[in-house]
Amino acid sequence: MDITKIKQLREETGAGIADCREALAKTSGDLRRAEKYLKEKGIEKAANKADRTASAGIVESYIHLGGKIGVLVEVNCETDFVAKTDEFKHVAHEVAMQISAMNPNTVAELLKQTYIRDPQLTIEVLIKSVIAKLGENIKVKRFSRIALGE
Repeated sequence: MDITKIKQLREETGAGIADCREALAKTSGDLRRAEKYLKEKGIEKAANKADRTASAGIVESYIHLGGKIGVLVEVNCETDFVAKTDEFKHVAHEVAMQISAMNPNTVAELLKQTYIRDPQLTIEVLIKSVIAKLGENIKVKRFSRIALGE
């Protein structure tokens, strides 16, 4: 197995070394197919964690347009340890920015929206990819968006 391909796939996806090795083995060393394989495997892993209780987490805030729009979003995970990771904080921030830009009415609507930074993903798929990396269930519990003058 080519260690440079494993390293490259790991850097691109954030997946573990064993998962990268398995993906490359199953795809005959094709990096793009291996990346797709890891994405599908991550969604499968996330589905297996969907019923687990997520009672830790953070409240993320985002202010946009020089103070014209503000968002508070509660994003939950299973443990305080994961809530403190950069990856978890990053996805919470991305969700807050999404709410600011796209103004969803409900969490269900938010999860179905196309992710503003990558039109090939929905917010739900973005969150599932982080679930696969961190190994814990993650849920957007609630949010509030305030726009000046509304």
